[in-house]
Amino acid sequence: MAFYQDPPSLGNQYDDDRVLRSYLARVLPREAAASITPSLREMGELAGGRLYRLQLADRENEPELTSWDAWGKRVDRVEVTQLWKEAARIACEHGVVATAYERAHGAFSRVHQFALAYLFDASSDVYTCPLAMTDGAARALLASDNRALIDRAVPRLTGRDPARAWTSGQWMTERTGGSDVGRSETVARPGPDGAYRLYGTKWFASAATSEMALALARPEGNPEGSRGLALFYVELAAEDGRREGVLINRLKDKLGTRKVPTAEITLDGVLATPVTGLTNGVRAIAPMLNVTRTWNAIAAVAGMRRGLALARSYAQRRALFGATLAEKPLHMDTLAELQAEFEGAFHLTFRAIELLGREETGSLTESEAKLLRLMIPIAKLTTAKQAVSVLSEVLEAFGGAGYIEDTGLPRLLRDAQVLPIWEGTTNVLALDALRVILKDGSLDILAAEVARLLTGVVEPKLAEAETAASRAVSHARAWIKEMAATDRPGLEAGARRVAITLGRALSLALLVRHAAWAMDRERSRAALAAAIQFERNGVDCIRDHDPDTVETLAETTRQKPAT
Repeated sequence: MAFYQDPPSLGNQYDDDRVLRSYLARVLPREAAASITPSLREMGELAGGRLYRLQLADRENEPELTSWDAWGKRVDRVEVTQLWKEAARIACEHGVVATAYERAHGAFSRVHQFALAYLFDASSDVYTCPLAMTDGAARALLASDNRALIDRAVPRLTGRDPARAWTSGQWMTERTGGSDVGRSETVARPGPDGAYRLYGTKWFASAATSEMALALARPEGNPEGSRGLALFYVELAAEDGRREGVLINRLKDKLGTRKVPTAEITLDGVLATPVTGLTNGVRAIAPMLNVTRTWNAIAAVAGMRRGLALARSYAQRRALFGATLAEKPLHMDTLAELQAEFEGAFHLTFRAIELLGREETGSLTESEAKLLRLMIPIAKLTTAKQAVSVLSEVLEAFGGAGYIEDTGLPRLLRDAQVLPIWEGTTNVLALDALRVILKDGSLDILAAEVARLLTGVVEPKLAEAETAASRAVSHARAWIKEMAATDRPGLEAGARRVAITLGRALSLALLVRHAAWAMDRERSRAALAAAIQFERNGVDCIRDHDPDTVETLAETTRQKPAT
């Protein structure tokens, strides 16, 4: 008889997720936990059941652009796939954005919302991209105090009725570059009626089917640089579907996130409304970036969780040399290393989410505000790099099947690769974190947070993890102080290693704190094992800067090949 390998399977992704359920039991008040559990269990059933099956069936389909109709009229119509249509409905009806703004549980509403997003993400083929920008746009508009725009757009961005709901785009990236937005070439010109219209090209506009967008543009006559930019609201919804003044040049052919209709667009007189005046647009869009970077971290954590769920299922079904993979010590040791990375990323991300919820409800202290400002770039860059590494190993855990497209597995890695790039690359965010540290003393606050998390932990098996977290932060503080005084280029060169060290140290401290709680309240040692393993994976990445070595290696890239 021929052999056929059973594929991995998924169950209810809430019921099967020890890490999420344990975290919520520790963080949420009992009444809030009881209230939100049904919504999470329902989303978990969708994510491991019907939505996951639709995802597999929809695997080969991608959005399609129709530029012209049969009679030669420019239509620029984008048709998304069946999975995306269903994901849009589910996300709206289940409040994956709305929950944060309904605030049924006060500051914990962000925890509830992102728990929903975490469960939903991995089966949606990155429908969380437009959701992230929608959430960020709502946050930016509310922060602007522009009552007319708030009343017009926010109810549609944060509602639960699919027939009225909007998503938002984010138009920042141009051919001049992504991070250096000060070089933007898009111009805003006032017409005879005083209304502004935008002219220029946006090289990378994700979610091209959105009903509105927030765009950076330079009002005519404004100075060069980022301060001369303004933030504009652009409404794209129209009864006939035509988006006047916006031409879709093409959809991007990307490595991953292929369900996301990312477009290159030309703005040819699209009507636009200033959000907060005619300068300082980058500052005005900052609340949006804080939210979208948090979504980026959630996507990283969700991707790791999905890959590991499939890998564990496969390990129980795949038999080699007389035993299943789940009985092979080396295979399970490898999965344990990956599980620890996922759990550290999970707790780091949700700690940032807790602080975000407190900020939005006015209960954040001054110190916590500084901690949040540092944590968001650190959490984003740390979890993004972890996701790529973990999911590469997950594919390897399936052997050849992990490299075959119709298993649905390669998509996990391809989609993860965007996470260190979107919303600021690792290097850009590391420099952002370094600027924050040098400006406001937030590293001292992060060190105090680590110390607070470790206080009162008496489990002997956690002693090495506690020491590793404390030493890594102390090393970072001493290294930054020394380099800031003696070697500024070396300080910049080490910014990535410092940021990752701080992210891993804080992750480890959070793991230790949760492990102690879980042992006491749940009589579970699973979190203890994760903390111990995470420390063994390595925490401190800082090393001395060697400019001679860097220059020598850089010089080899400039040498012409021999002829």
